[in-house]
Amino acid sequence: MKTKNKIAEKEFDTVKTFREIKEKISKDLVGKTTEQILEYLKLNSVKFQTEK
Repeated sequence: MKTKNKIAEKEFDTVKTFREIKEKISKDLVGKTTEQILEYLKLNSVKFQTEK
């Protein structure tokens, strides 16, 4: 007798969330120079913000 496993609906989908973040960053960085990318990272990166 086969049983069906019900998949509980996720409240937070990590893969989906990080894919959306990655796509937003990619759109923000298109056509930027290295210096502009570094400035973007300084302004938007948690790691850089905590090192100030």
